[in-house]
Amino acid sequence: MIELRPLETRDASPLLEIRTRTRAFLEPWEPARPEEFWTLEGQRQTVAAALAERDAGRAFPFAIVEDGALAGAVTLSNVVRGVFESCTIGYWVDADRGGRGLATEGVRLAVAFAFGGGRLHRVQAAVMPRNDVSLRVLEKVGFREEGLALRYLRIAGAWSDHRLFALTCEEWGERGGA
Repeated sequence: MIELRPLETRDASPLLEIRTRTRAFLEPWEPARPEEFWTLEGQRQTVAAALAERDAGRAFPFAIVEDGALAGAVTLSNVVRGVFESCTIGYWVDADRGGRGLATEGVRLAVAFAFGGGRLHRVQAAVMPRNDVSLRVLEKVGFREEGLALRYLRIAGAWSDHRLFALTCEEWGERGGA
């Protein structure tokens, strides 16, 4: 059984353990990280920055927890209010726990929050075209593809194309919350 809970300061140590153990697995899909990121202090700073974004109303960072243990994370970031009421979603799961639906359920729970307590209208996602696993997560949750953005994000040190996806609260409601 998994749950989604707000990220907490105490998550820095388990995040460090998972991220260092699965570094080679995650690096092709993430921005290049400074060496400090791979330290406990680096993870404390990363968590503190995520919590500051939450406190400023610009993000909702969550821990994906399986059987009481941290298993990954999902973040609703770049929250924009007003006429947009939108955010972007990012997620990752411990490589040792992959293939069991944790990312899919974590994303589903985050989207449910976005359209409920988060009071958002739209959730957007960007995925590298070769990331079949992440593409499947979005498909299962009900995201629709909107197009291809060339050289969209600098991932692993290189500008990478991304397929863009979105889901609105109306679509979510029509699917019964996917």
